[in-house]
Amino acid sequence: MRHGKKVNHLGRTNSHRKAMMANMASSLITHKRITTTLAKAKALRVYVEPLLTKSKEDTTHSRRTVFSYLQDKEVVSELFRDVAAKIANRPGGYTRIVKLENRLGDNAEMAIIELVDYNTVYGKDVAAKTEKKSTRRRGGAKAKTAAPIEVAPVAEAPVVEETAAPAVEEAPAKNEENAEKGE
Repeated sequence: MRHGKKVNHLGRTNSHRKAMMANMASSLITHKRITTTLAKAKALRVYVEPLLTKSKEDTTHSRRTVFSYLQDKEVVSELFRDVAAKIANRPGGYTRIVKLENRLGDNAEMAIIELVDYNTVYGKDVAAKTEKKSTRRRGGAKAKTAAPIEVAPVAEAPVVEETAAPAVEEAPAKNEENAEKGE
């Protein structure tokens, strides 16, 4: 009986499974999204989320611990440098699994596993919802009229610079005309 044994062996030996998980985790960190079978995606989520949590604390010990799992120096550097900064405020749930259609060859269930903070489709919606909540708390119409006023001066600044640039170009042309008349 396999009571309490919750690891999905994925039909592989222990060493093969560990190597495969390390490679898939490295690909996920590098590319931010990978396509794989649903079973592998679920196993990868269990493997990579503790590593992402570990990357929030940038110490030598945590770097060495993560390196012992991934075995790739560049991926560990990218994880601690770029990914950790994006997931710093998130308390967990760093990955998302989206199911796809079954694979044509063997009808295997396919899925995309991605880092949540790097998805541009869902990230914009979350930010917009947060802004709406904060607008309601401040009082609605007053906050909405204040925001465009702040944006308008920023838009005018480049126009002033563009107007100043042609004036400089026109001045030498007049000097050249005066020089030609004087000759």
